Amino acid sequence: MNAVLAEHTIHARGAATSATAIVLLGTGVVGGALLKLLNTDAARSLRLVGAANSRRQQTDPQRLARRGLRDQLNQHGAPRDNASLLAALDASEAPTKVIVDATASAMLAARHAEWLAHGYHVVTANKALAGGELSGWRALQAALNGSGRYGDSATVGAGLPVLSTLRRLRACGDHLLALEGVFSGSLSWLFNQYDGSRPFSELLREARRLGYTEPDPRSDLSGEDVARKLLILARNAGFSLGSDEVQVEGLVPEALRSLDADTFLARLGELDAPLAARHAEAASRGCVLRFLARLNQRGLARVGLAEVPLTHPAARLYGTDNQFALTTTRYNTQPLVIQGPGAGPEVTAQALLGDVLALG
Repeated sequence: MNAVLAEHTIHARGAATSATAIVLLGTGVVGGALLKLLNTDAARSLRLVGAANSRRQQTDPQRLARRGLRDQLNQHGAPRDNASLLAALDASEAPTKVIVDATASAMLAARHAEWLAHGYHVVTANKALAGGELSGWRALQAALNGSGRYGDSATVGAGLPVLSTLRRLRACGDHLLALEGVFSGSLSWLFNQYDGSRPFSELLREARRLGYTEPDPRSDLSGEDVARKLLILARNAGFSLGSDEVQVEGLVPEALRSLDADTFLARLGELDAPLAARHAEAASRGCVLRFLARLNQRGLARVGLAEVPLTHPAARLYGTDNQFALTTTRYNTQPLVIQGPGAGPEVTAQALLGDVLALG
């Protein structure tokens, strides 16, 4: 059986037996990885009934089953229209209907509560709602009183069992006293590598080449993505924090924040001297630098660069590892530490798939 025929066979089998229909929003790096997973035996109970990028969409079953759907959408497909995508979900008559948001679009995230209220399930890697304004978080919680369920494992830690562990502890009557960790794969890699022997800008260029950062690294260096993840965790632990209540110390000097991307990349060397000075100060005290997120039991939330001793858990990270150290009323002698790869399209896509499968 050739690969194309095998791909059609998998989709055909799913169409005949699936109890779960999916619309995928976003066919970029993570969405593309999820499309590959949907053509494996693990996803045989699922049926893709619609897929869309920011400009085009496809709901035709034969075209959805073809190899290279992600590339095809760049050239072919109907204009983007949420209503027709939802109509495809409704027409599937599947008992479980799921909208998968693999984008970073705040506009799409703002629709999550509405979709849940209409009975659709939402599975997402998009942090813009749960990690955005407090009003959005409250709207999401209100929508969850209906039949729609929310799969958000991919929003923090790329599927590491952080949110599920936090919710289980809370359901058992445990309470979060403190949370600390490294929540960014790109910043983890940068400071795991940075020992003063190479300029920080050189490491940043390498991280960008390796695909660890966004094309404009300011998205990583600003700390805003880490702040959104901290808000999601804090809110799931019962802290009603607003987005303005997280103190964020980014790594981009003010003079470089408003530049166009090309000019910023040309001036990366301006990051070197300040970070070299901070590294030297930390080393003189036997410490290393890590980009940490912290929350205490009073709800004080901070994100930024910090010195940690070599005995600190964050000083012993590898590669793009994320780390979450939870101190609770029952885990109070030493924290419960969850650590592992917290970045990458494959593990993020797997988290999305896992949340979809859990709905069936």
